[in-house]
Amino acid sequence: MANLNRIKLVLVEKNKTGKWLADELGKTSCTISKWCQNTIQPDLKTLNEIADLLGVDVTELIVSKNKKVEKKAVQYNLINQDVLEGLKALESDSFDLCIVDPPYGASSKHNWNYDKKEKIAGFGGEWNLENEAWDLLSQNDSFLNTFAWLKELKRIIKLEGSIWIHATYHNSGFVNVCCQLLGLEIINEIAWYKRNSFPNLSGRRLTASHETILWIHKGGEKKRKYFFNYETSKAFYSSSDLLKEAGKQMRTVWDIPNNKSKEEMKFGSHPTQKPLKVSERILALCGVEGGNLLVPFAGSGTEMIAGLNFGMNVTGFEIEKEYIDIAQKRLEDALQKKQYSLF
Repeated sequence: MANLNRIKLVLVEKNKTGKWLADELGKTSCTISKWCQNTIQPDLKTLNEIADLLGVDVTELIVSKNKKVEKKAVQYNLINQDVLEGLKALESDSFDLCIVDPPYGASSKHNWNYDKKEKIAGFGGEWNLENEAWDLLSQNDSFLNTFAWLKELKRIIKLEGSIWIHATYHNSGFVNVCCQLLGLEIINEIAWYKRNSFPNLSGRRLTASHETILWIHKGGEKKRKYFFNYETSKAFYSSSDLLKEAGKQMRTVWDIPNNKSKEEMKFGSHPTQKPLKVSERILALCGVEGGNLLVPFAGSGTEMIAGLNFGMNVTGFEIEKEYIDIAQKRLEDALQKKQYSLF
């Protein structure tokens, strides 16, 4: 065909999924995914069938190769502020996706002040803040910090959105408990397998070779409306991932080497900086082009850059001036490159 299809864009606009389209047309999800990625093109007869199903004119599904594909410019907002103070200023239900890479210990200078008579739901009942378990947890800054920013994220993220949280054994337990107390459902627990992990030098424990990533939504068991690009997850392939096969369902173990390219490090780095490939995979699964991405702990800006590259508007918070400077340079560099590639 002499045209590029716009099936993916129209599906999103009509709040339909590739799986729905595959079922309606009697096609495989893999075929629909290839159409959406423009790796193969449906014939005109099929495009007319799709147009009828979606209730649009067939011209809305195609754009001439001789014309430029319109892409909206994206923007970022990097804020040098305590994350809890910043989150409280954001509107409710205003973000499509959130990627959280929190410090393992307490990081906020916020003044905690909980009403001891307040009750919170969780674990099939209610916890009174005066009970012994809460008294023990409330003395732990890491737990309080996690509870506070998760509570704000539940308010800020859309019902159709989701939250992805990086964790290790230092903080994953707190995150899990806080999610249950706040009524946030954990969709999946991903084990990011780091094949090239740094060896354990003491010889007193096993070599830490993975980190946990929790995928969460706020709708609970009865309102599972979160966006998930299943077709992309199934079609995904990377030569660096020795576990994922193209055309097979993506599993909860991701083989992503902990390597950062020279490009990712050219303006400086952060001690816990993740490879860009980790955030890129999250965005491939749950990103919304033209939507809003929130990064509460921006660090050196990796998750924000992945969001810009994907086509999302990005808001991030970082309290340390050193990392604000690094992130700012990286973001400006990424934005400049994206503007050159718009057409």
